[in-house]
Amino acid sequence: MKITANKILALLLALAMTVCVLVGCSDGKEYTLPKESGGSKITVPSELEQDDIVVLFTNDVHCGVDDDIGYAGLAAYKNYCESMTSNVTLVDCGDAVQGDLIGAVSDGEYIVGIMNKVGYDLAVLGNHEFDYGMEQLTKLIENSEATYLNANIRYSGSGQNALEATKPYEIINYGDIDVAFIGVSTPYTISSSTPTYFMENGEFVYDFHNGSSEEFYGCIQGYIDECEDKGAEHIILLTHLGDTEAYSPYSSVDLIENTDGVDAVLDAHEHSTIPCNVEKNKNGENVLLASTGTKLNNIGQLVITASGNVSVGLVSDIEERDEETKAFIDSIKALYEAELNTVIAESKVNLTGYDPNGVRLVRNRETNIGNFCADAYRAVAGADIAMVNGGGVRADIKAGDVTYADTISVHPFGNTLCMVEATGQEIVDALEVSMYAVQSDYQSNGAALGENGSFMQVSGVKFTVDTSVASTVQFDENGMLKSIGEQRRVKDVMVLASDGQYAPIDLTKTYKVASHNYLLADSGCGHNIFGDNVFLIDRAMSDYEILITYLKNHLNGVIGEQYATTEGRINVR
Repeated sequence: MKITANKILALLLALAMTVCVLVGCSDGKEYTLPKESGGSKITVPSELEQDDIVVLFTNDVHCGVDDDIGYAGLAAYKNYCESMTSNVTLVDCGDAVQGDLIGAVSDGEYIVGIMNKVGYDLAVLGNHEFDYGMEQLTKLIENSEATYLNANIRYSGSGQNALEATKPYEIINYGDIDVAFIGVSTPYTISSSTPTYFMENGEFVYDFHNGSSEEFYGCIQGYIDECEDKGAEHIILLTHLGDTEAYSPYSSVDLIENTDGVDAVLDAHEHSTIPCNVEKNKNGENVLLASTGTKLNNIGQLVITASGNVSVGLVSDIEERDEETKAFIDSIKALYEAELNTVIAESKVNLTGYDPNGVRLVRNRETNIGNFCADAYRAVAGADIAMVNGGGVRADIKAGDVTYADTISVHPFGNTLCMVEATGQEIVDALEVSMYAVQSDYQSNGAALGENGSFMQVSGVKFTVDTSVASTVQFDENGMLKSIGEQRRVKDVMVLASDGQYAPIDLTKTYKVASHNYLLADSGCGHNIFGDNVFLIDRAMSDYEILITYLKNHLNGVIGEQYATTEGRINVR
């Protein structure tokens, strides 16, 4: 797309940017220009200097190809920056290829094609880059024109290393300045993706230098030092770690506090919107931390001036679209949209994982969308009990027509139906693990509390969670269940009998438990409870096909008033 002076002006007037300048730099350049809009003052970036280095960054796009700014908007802004300076690098900090139907139907290949069209230079492996399996990940990396950076994932197996084409860092020369980019992936990837993908012959062959936090920090510090020795004047970490205490001791903040030599950390995983935080490294020096949110809500922009000043901020509200990129995306969407938009059912109610104020519930409370999904697994498998982790329920179903696309949006991961024989004790243990993070209140000031992707939405069972009892669940260094103490917060577990009445669970009895391969076969969310059990169904139909089958064969194409409210399957006190 050719950008004229008028287009540049229009683009500038459509931007809003929040900027943070690295404290201690001499010139304090801010790249801001005040403007009045709708009665409130916002800021827009002024023209870049010809010798400025611009690093544009995205994270957790999750297949949001045309959400918010969209890739076409990103391409337009990248073109604008390149009209100001030739020193432009575009990077992604992970979780790009999974999260919606465009990724699900192509195992991520359509997303890589779009990222190639936009012109990404570097990318990091988020936990969801692994969701299509190691063989497919190898293919995605090979097809990508961006270089994938991986400083902390190592392979010790005897087969094929799926990450062989990755590099720990890339040093890019911008005239007189060398800038190093180091890629870091969360050590919690194994439990938040599919654990068996990281195994050979039942043994883990991939690890994340997470034998201890000291090992993890030391690994990254080693590459920082190596880049400095090679002459890098600035070092930027591209991380998929998350900034909150939930990811301790491997959060981006922990990493900053235990390393030195880094100018900025561009983070992902938590979906945090961080225009810029200033954190202290282990020597008390300032390090900039930023993250863009998710689904291209914002574009991150880091600028390094010729004098060495470093600033970072978020760009939003881009109205301009690169027509070539938009046409490319439209051509891909046309390949599958006709079939995906076929109506397969009708819903009389809204199925949602959120409360009326928009607070997400599906990872800490019973929801009607969760009940619907769990019921589908139980009915289709012919099971006694079904469990579906809340982290795998990714979209709502609105009242009205229900399409194939709707079902894929709810379950975009491509997991497959499994059913095992499990004792009552194993079921109770699994529920205890899944409720370890639950708090008495589900939200505070509009923010969800006690969320965890392993929180189970259930069918055929009901129980109480006593939050006055602190969780005694312990996980090992790979996020796998290690032990459960004597004190239990899951109580009064009841199983639905054939006569429609609930009866106390029998800890010695064997039940048929349905879920997907992620939970039952692959130890997802640390649930290494069922892997050795007898499989009655092993990797059958895809997860969204389970929903389709339930809609057509069990609900006769109508989601009725039985799903208007929840049923008290999970009572939190």
